[in-house]
Amino acid sequence: MLGTFQSIFKIEELRKRIFFTMALLVVYRIGGHIPTPGIDASVLQSFFAGNSGTLLGMFDMFAGGAFMKATIFALGIMPYISASIIMQLLGAVIPFIQKLQKEGEEGRKKITQYTRYGTVVIAAMQAYGTAVYLKSIVGPSGVSAVTMSGISFIPLTILTFTCGTIFIMWLGEQITERGIGNGISLIIFIGIIARFPLAVVEEAQMVFAGTRSIVTELFMIAMMVLVIAAVIVVTRGQRRIPVQYPKKVVGRRIYGGQTTHLPLSVNSAGVIPIIFAQSIMFAPATIAQLFPNIEWINNIIGYWLKPGGAFYSVIYGLIIVFFAYFYTALTFNPIDLADNMRKNGGFIPGIRPGKRTAEYIERILTRITLPGALFFAMIAILPWVLVAKLNVQYFFGGTGLLIVVGVALDTLQQIESHLLMRHYDGFMKKGKIRGRSY
Repeated sequence: MLGTFQSIFKIEELRKRIFFTMALLVVYRIGGHIPTPGIDASVLQSFFAGNSGTLLGMFDMFAGGAFMKATIFALGIMPYISASIIMQLLGAVIPFIQKLQKEGEEGRKKITQYTRYGTVVIAAMQAYGTAVYLKSIVGPSGVSAVTMSGISFIPLTILTFTCGTIFIMWLGEQITERGIGNGISLIIFIGIIARFPLAVVEEAQMVFAGTRSIVTELFMIAMMVLVIAAVIVVTRGQRRIPVQYPKKVVGRRIYGGQTTHLPLSVNSAGVIPIIFAQSIMFAPATIAQLFPNIEWINNIIGYWLKPGGAFYSVIYGLIIVFFAYFYTALTFNPIDLADNMRKNGGFIPGIRPGKRTAEYIERILTRITLPGALFFAMIAILPWVLVAKLNVQYFFGGTGLLIVVGVALDTLQQIESHLLMRHYDGFMKKGKIRGRSY
């Protein structure tokens, strides 16, 4: 393994890509600490204390901690992710976008351009809502979090937050094109793991102070290692359906006649179901925070929808399973796949081409999606149970864990591809790292 890391820096192109990626990620982290004009950071910090279980906490995770500090990168990359998801969902219902998706590279460029336009619109809307919300924040001492007048603060904040999101989007695209790995994913990745050092320090302080026993700490470390290993195994899990292509004679040459496979991932929907489920489950807590004087809302949140509770965990898990099937159905079309196989002469042994093939693929996908969805529902619920029962400083939850694992594997796969192309040993002597699809 040490020799592999040494080989990385022997390849000039790979070395430049890695340093370029690291430099842009440093720029992103620096921007996450530049405050927005007109904000009292101390008032904001005291107000947002204890918001990890709300939509604000989830949004702050994707923004790398910049949202609750109201920095110039407060919106993070979430407007771009929202625009990408919207374009993907519209592709299932709007024929024009469906046509673009099938036009190859040119269609992809147009969809990317529309996604950028959508990012600007969504960022501007979110910036306006955030500016109005920041204007209404008053600290415990009665001091407003905004030190400027609303007439000048709101337009300036909209411009600052929107430009910050556009700049982050540009950084991500530059990393993807000239660096290593998926730029947007790496930006989210670095924002999540930025909390890790603080979590380690907090855990160490609790152990030294005697509030956390060594046995409990070792148990938590072992559990984290096992959970991460299980997530890697399930994330890489595939059901491979054999596909055969007949031989074709063109002139004096024979083409085709090969046997390949169709890989169906156990986690086709990725992290999207957990994001949707978290948004729904965090909404009541956010509403309760906005209306603290309404007693019956707080009673429902405190008793039925308390994170880590039995009812909360069951509802949360069911919503994740539902969105896993829903998003898989939107993004994976067995009919189109079966038609493409039939046009190219491919067939699954023992299954008739066309409708029968589509039904066979859909049946297998339905079966393998269930265990994957149940497993990731358990991973999403586990952090809340640990926090509620053991008071664990879990530095990322189910969403963060899946993102960190997926992005790390994808980046390692790209690095290994560069090594193997130049006849160096990869990270693994046997097998290979399979990259993740986003």
